[in-house]
Amino acid sequence: MVREIAENELNELLKLYLFLHEDSVPEMTEHLKNTWDTIIQDENHHIIVNEIDNKIVSSCVCVIIPNLTRNIRPYAFIENVVTHKDYREKGYATECLNYAKEIAVKTNCYKMMLLTGSKEEKTLKFYSNAGYNSSDKLAFIQWLK
Repeated sequence: MVREIAENELNELLKLYLFLHEDSVPEMTEHLKNTWDTIIQDENHHIIVNEIDNKIVSSCVCVIIPNLTRNIRPYAFIENVVTHKDYREKGYATECLNYAKEIAVKTNCYKMMLLTGSKEEKTLKFYSNAGYNSSDKLAFIQWLK
């Protein structure tokens, strides 16, 4: 079942992020709690999860960003697309991305953007099959310390 995350599911999400790029589940600090509270209370920040057999197995983040161009239409930014390794290639992440697209359409976004650090052909094909292209724009990243 695809849905938005519940406030009490942070720990389950953090465990899923171990299949993204995290090495360990972070300690439950005040900073983590405050960040979670900020995210969960932000109407433009959507953490979408796919729950199978009462377990969150896939997720993505969809942030709606207000914008002053394109007839004052917002755009959506997709990040942290992840699926538990035991549940991959079953369409669960695609369902999360489709849910994100529904949110973007409902909020009148003119585009959706997604960045990936993966260079794997399989991953790039997955995003292409989900409707994203890598030919319209070129992304530049500046990592901050």
